[in-house]
Amino acid sequence: MADIDGMKVAKDYHLDVPAKVTGDFHVKGASNAEWGMKKHLSNIFDKKSGNTVMFAFDHGYFMGSTSGLERLDIIIPEIMDEVDVLMGTRGALRTSVDPACGKAIALRATSGSSILFDDLSHEINAVDIQEAVRLNADCLAVQTFVGAEGQLSSLQNLSEMVNLGSRYSIPTMGVIAVGKEMERTDRFFKLATRIVAELGANIIKSYYCDNFEEVVAACPVPIVVAGGKKLPEQEALTLAYKAMSGGAKGLDMGRNIFQSQHPKAMARSIGKIVHEGFNDQEAFEFYNDMVNEG
Repeated sequence: MADIDGMKVAKDYHLDVPAKVTGDFHVKGASNAEWGMKKHLSNIFDKKSGNTVMFAFDHGYFMGSTSGLERLDIIIPEIMDEVDVLMGTRGALRTSVDPACGKAIALRATSGSSILFDDLSHEINAVDIQEAVRLNADCLAVQTFVGAEGQLSSLQNLSEMVNLGSRYSIPTMGVIAVGKEMERTDRFFKLATRIVAELGANIIKSYYCDNFEEVVAACPVPIVVAGGKKLPEQEALTLAYKAMSGGAKGLDMGRNIFQSQHPKAMARSIGKIVHEGFNDQEAFEFYNDMVNEG
């Protein structure tokens, strides 16, 4: 075992040196992956910008009918054209998503609790790999707890899903969970994202924090930033801009899209930041223009 007591304290993230990408593949950390894995990752990350906009609507797997997601058959078609990836459960995909949508699919692969039981740190792998293949999933989303009571089983779930996904060239996305008692600091996110990447996750979904550039530099695979709780539109766009400026390779927005008064305009404005380099003020002006045009 590594001698953690003997490690040097000072760290150098070499923020002035871009991440080294061997070969000509555009997704960080995947240059040595096989063709099938790269094909799925190319479905997720736009080749021109290198980034992605994910729309998360998997909240119902533990919250039931959520405000803004009461009618999946209405909200999903409304924002479909504005996003690159749909992140949902197999039930939602089969009942509420047009198979001809042409969007990448991030399949929620874990479950195990509900809002009635205030502990989500003991999930299980609920979707087998054959089911993921049948659904033509582009990645498997696994809830991952580091520093929580369910850490061991959570990381075991992740490792098992990485093993299964690798057999069929399906990427795994480790979804970093932050419980009520867990710190939301760069120290925590550096630890959690690095652990999940080292266990084989091809994509990390995490949160923005102070010193986010260092979190990104220390993680050898792409980080996609979660939107988190509902924010006023301008604040959500500022979060998106800060995340992308800090090195994120995309946004996975849920409540900040489907709970917006104007979901389509919000989703398109996020895309302007992610794919076209808009800053937050430009994106907010674009959002207001769309709303005013009706």
